[in-house]
Amino acid sequence: MASEDIAQLTEALAKTHVGDGELSYKGQGLKLDNAQSVAEIAHAIEEFQGLRALRLEGNTIGVEAAESIAEALENKSELQRCSWSDMFTGRLRSEIPAALKSLGSALIKSGARLTELDLSDNAFGPDGVKGIETLLKSPACYTLRELKLNNCGMGIGGGKILASALIECHKQSSDAGAPLRLKVFIAGRNRLENEGATALAKAFQLMGSLEEVHMPQNGINHQGVTALAGAMQHNPDLRVLNLNDNTFTKRGALPMAQALRHLRNVQVINFGDCLVRSEGAIAIAAALREGLPILKELNLSFGELSEAAALVVARCVKDKPQLEKLDLNGNCFGEEGCEAVREAMESMNMADMLGSLSDDEGEPDEDDDEDDDEEIEEQSDDEEEQEENGLDESQGSSDGDGSPVKPSDRVSPACSPDLQAFLTSPTAEKLLDLGAKRTLLIEQQVDYSDCSKITDAFLKISSVYEEEPEVKKAVLDTTDALLKKALCGSCFQSYSFLSSLLVTLGLLKGEGKVQKACVMPGHLLALTHSVEQEYFPRDHADVLQTFVSKYGEALSSCSSGRDALQAALDRRTAS
Repeated sequence: MASEDIAQLTEALAKTHVGDGELSYKGQGLKLDNAQSVAEIAHAIEEFQGLRALRLEGNTIGVEAAESIAEALENKSELQRCSWSDMFTGRLRSEIPAALKSLGSALIKSGARLTELDLSDNAFGPDGVKGIETLLKSPACYTLRELKLNNCGMGIGGGKILASALIECHKQSSDAGAPLRLKVFIAGRNRLENEGATALAKAFQLMGSLEEVHMPQNGINHQGVTALAGAMQHNPDLRVLNLNDNTFTKRGALPMAQALRHLRNVQVINFGDCLVRSEGAIAIAAALREGLPILKELNLSFGELSEAAALVVARCVKDKPQLEKLDLNGNCFGEEGCEAVREAMESMNMADMLGSLSDDEGEPDEDDDEDDDEEIEEQSDDEEEQEENGLDESQGSSDGDGSPVKPSDRVSPACSPDLQAFLTSPTAEKLLDLGAKRTLLIEQQVDYSDCSKITDAFLKISSVYEEEPEVKKAVLDTTDALLKKALCGSCFQSYSFLSSLLVTLGLLKGEGKVQKACVMPGHLLALTHSVEQEYFPRDHADVLQTFVSKYGEALSSCSSGRDALQAALDRRTAS
């Protein structure tokens, strides 16, 4: 060993932290290539009685050096925590799996029962995951509580290998009478994409013990997000969910919001830079209404939220006594919108919980909307794959991504000829011809699990509205029955219906090939009547009022109906 290397090692050993069962060489920048260079470290490990934690991060370890450390670890049965991040800098990628296998084999041989394994910031790729695969399946990891693999470049292949190893570990540990109960999983910046995330979701669902999940910057879009959402529902103790900088869109945000409804222990949600958009934000607002009682932080920054959607979210955090921060920065509010959001938080005495809005993108102009729509349409070509993932069932609020559906497609095969005639081409005369059982007939034909179909039925019935008493009564009785049933379910379901209605009326920008209605006076007059009824929840009226106030210009073709609706909403929300 060169004299300068000896001097470096001597100085580093002098800085070595020993205490509380921990031996630490953290951040000492040691270049450990062979057995000679690591001899004193190996000796220190061998001589350490009751070693429970070994920290090697911030050094660089070659294959031969790893083998020497491994040999020293073979009798350390009390070892529980391995902090081995950033310890292969400058090494050939082909060296890393061999080094990891040596260390893993030693841990298995020693009989150690790990609680924490941190291999973050080691760019080992899929082959590196293979290097720890045997370890992860072994009894050494049956007791694992924290697994940290941030910034390791695992890729899809590595994600699948990791998922398979965790599933096998859970199976073997369950057979041994003590199932794997992993609590913390960290794997950001790994290019897992949809396939890797979906594979891991299966492992997460099986374990059901997670308290923290951090998977930012992984190129995951709605398919992977949907799979993760399903898995999170099976982890009731989840406290922290960080999926920052992946791509939700509405199709991922809705199933994720659906999952959040069922989680009572979540404290931190980071969906920043996830393209949640306004429809997704409204769904998350519904989850806030129904659950998340101890939420402390919510990050929906840089998600293309509109001012109105942000206001809906802001008002839904009012009853979160433990809330510390709401991050809505980098969205599309404009100066007036930012001020409106600030005022909303101030009115609830929560101004200090609102993060900075300094990076607001401003309100999008119409050209931006058109460009976005084109982009969304390109992203929506995989509708069949969406259905295979069961997304329609989980969100219960759309026909795929909102693509137009032919009237005949919305009619049940068992539909009576008279009702089918009305739904295909609505007229007041056809509605009256249905007789006293019209309400029951329509209720039986509407799929209440599909919010777009509720919207479609409401608009068709209300389109034939007239002031003539018999027609007016028939329309309002039927729409009352329809909406009373639609709004009596979960807040998530009813907010999804409102979102669908807002999109169809042109008050909310939707995703995909959305078929907007030609707004008619009857639509707005029937809705005006509905919001004044007891069955229409006040917070739902507040959502409608927010959008009608901000984007009422979209209803300018029926200005008198719009004004009547606005007045009714103002009265209802003020009561």
